[in-house]
Amino acid sequence: MSGAAELVIAGGTLVDGTRAPARPGTVIVEGGRLRVTDPDAEPPPAARTIDATGKHVAPGFIDLHSHSGLMILAEPLHEPKVRQGVTTEVIGVDGNSYAPFRNADDLPAFVELNSGLDGIPDIAYDWATVTEYLQRLDGTSVNLAYLVGNSALRIDAIGWDERPATADEIDRQRATLREAMEDGAFGISSGLDYPPGSYADTAELAQLANEASRHGGFYHTHVRYPLGDRFLDPFREAIEIGRRGQAPAHITHFYHRKTFPGSPEQMLDLIDDARAEGLDITFDAYPYEWASTRLLILIPTWVQAGGPAKTKERLADRSVRDRIRRELAERGVLFAGAGGLRDVRIGYLERPENRRWEGKTLGDVIADTRADPVDALCDLLLAESLRPNEVTPGPHTDGIRRFLKHPVGMIGTDSTFVGEKPSPRTYGSYPRILGQFVRDEAVIGLEEAIWKMTGGPAARLGLKDRGVIADGACADLVVFELANVRSHATYEEPRRFPSGIDQVIVNGEVVVDGGRHTGARPGRALRRGRD
Repeated sequence: MSGAAELVIAGGTLVDGTRAPARPGTVIVEGGRLRVTDPDAEPPPAARTIDATGKHVAPGFIDLHSHSGLMILAEPLHEPKVRQGVTTEVIGVDGNSYAPFRNADDLPAFVELNSGLDGIPDIAYDWATVTEYLQRLDGTSVNLAYLVGNSALRIDAIGWDERPATADEIDRQRATLREAMEDGAFGISSGLDYPPGSYADTAELAQLANEASRHGGFYHTHVRYPLGDRFLDPFREAIEIGRRGQAPAHITHFYHRKTFPGSPEQMLDLIDDARAEGLDITFDAYPYEWASTRLLILIPTWVQAGGPAKTKERLADRSVRDRIRRELAERGVLFAGAGGLRDVRIGYLERPENRRWEGKTLGDVIADTRADPVDALCDLLLAESLRPNEVTPGPHTDGIRRFLKHPVGMIGTDSTFVGEKPSPRTYGSYPRILGQFVRDEAVIGLEEAIWKMTGGPAARLGLKDRGVIADGACADLVVFELANVRSHATYEEPRRFPSGIDQVIVNGEVVVDGGRHTGARPGRALRRGRD
């Protein structure tokens, strides 16, 4: 590196993403890479100098779980995330990814089925391969690391049916996954509440995890929550998939609900026991009490076999509704008390006659229409072509604190970008960790928290040049004021930007300055083995 630097950040305290103690230092950006010097060394001439006196400088935050894979193409400034310090996101999560799709009809059908989670923006859905999709992702405000969802693999090899895969169909999935890994994917994801990927059994998933591992990737999973005891058994299956597949396994949005029949410690014991066995098991958690997903998740998975057209046919069938009603009653979600179906907040509504319910609850819909709860749910899904989103109670705060403390626990926001009132985790996760759980409550130390947001996720992904402040590292950085950083996103007002995140630098360019977006879009799709 030679000549004038693009940027010098002087006077700040460096938290370098390695868990090392914070220290004074000057960060120099030259050619999109970092150089670190002592604070008393004379910096080189620079196009710009940022005075970080009284502030901290950290690597850009790496989000291990984001639902931005479509919405970022329509809104490439990506302000909800970059303004809280995120410089890299993992997409293609929950088994729900958007490449490869060899059959041109399958991509729009899958977008429709999953629209309540990832959105259905008005863009051209004109790609087929992983390479083509990654090319579309270049030129946003953040970097993106792509996982191949097992739903896409299943649709390609099997179709949309609810049945076990044959040996030949598993081989075809493995071959498609291998091609995707060669194209730059970082691994495979599963979302075992979401058809058709949820139709895969343990053995099938273990073989796919093995294929990802053979090519330097890992298995990233939203577990099968209805399995067995609905508490520990879903996580036992995730660990077993890693064991059989001889693959690193990462459990995403690991959380504990007060309704679970046991403690957070029992869940963490599973992680510790697996690691003591020699398995490479890690997890991420999000720091908010509000979950969010597609409203369709309330409908049993057998209803969704065959894809969106078949799903809508069944939702309109009175006999199918009767069966749905019986199954939801058995699951205990039809009651009128707190946490029941009526308390689910809905959003992402398009039809003018339904817009009055945007940000309201299903209880409001039921009251307004005077319909049976299941009829109201099915009618809304049909009227909106399956696109509504839901926000519901999620992890409890004590569980969040416990998971944050665990040595291999990292951060993934599980951020969604649809509806007027998404979960506040989309706008506030990282500032809440820094402001509440580090500064105000001292649940964990600053260096540990930064590692969970940077160096730890980078290591999980296999990114050698990101997630740390070190000579030669890529220039992804966050400058923040620990005394002032805080989230302002709440359940009632979730689309509020944080304070205290002053500058965010992505690939050497200042994307956030003084807490405001500069309009720069230097982000790109990262490629495994090349980044």
